[in-house]
Amino acid sequence: MRRTRAAIGGWCICSAFFAWHGCAWAAEHITLKNGFDLICDHRQIDGDRVRLYLDSGSMNFVDVGTNEISGVEYVEVPSTKADAVPEHPVADAKLTPEAMHELLSRAGEAHDLDVDLLASVVRAESGGNPHAVSRAGAQGLMQLMPKTAIDLGVNNTFAADANINGGTAYLDALLKKYHDNLALALAAYNAGPAAVDRWHGIPPYRETRAYVARVIHEFNRRYAARMAAGSTAIAARRGMGGQ
Repeated sequence: MRRTRAAIGGWCICSAFFAWHGCAWAAEHITLKNGFDLICDHRQIDGDRVRLYLDSGSMNFVDVGTNEISGVEYVEVPSTKADAVPEHPVADAKLTPEAMHELLSRAGEAHDLDVDLLASVVRAESGGNPHAVSRAGAQGLMQLMPKTAIDLGVNNTFAADANINGGTAYLDALLKKYHDNLALALAAYNAGPAAVDRWHGIPPYRETRAYVARVIHEFNRRYAARMAAGSTAIAARRGMGGQ
């Protein structure tokens, strides 16, 4: 089990589901006094407890004390489909899903990070396009700024393996800086550590808050699918053994 699931899984699981309204994910961003953040669909107050619902239904929820909450705000997260560039980025860039997974797995192994987290960052940053360039000048799969790339020893930001290795090393450093708080590490990856330090948390930038929520949502979607596939495989093996 990779560090990002074991150490900060609580934050991730609580932000696994969002309500869908038109072209955006509408959610509530809950800040807790212990420094953690939750992104949930809605909440219900019952005395000194608050039930935070993870989706629009009534079966998935987390209970916290009202005195544990320090802030609540509404956020809208653009849909993944609207953000994806291009529609079939991996195929267009001649990098197969298998090759991408192999690169992410190797980088994750080197830094003890979950491959699904890295895949989620890549999806949010570049849509899987090794040649992506942002308006700000960030480059490649994990959208490294030229100066950051140089500091990380990445000579060619459009080389998939070098970009992923550099981006993974950077994310690993941010996770260590913020004591494995994934929300803060992702916010720093998007807006820079100076902004996170200045605001003592996730900066009040719409883009950054949407980015953090989008990566967390994708991370949980991938992780849940992986766990479901594993459970199905185990059940299948047991069924065969019982015949």
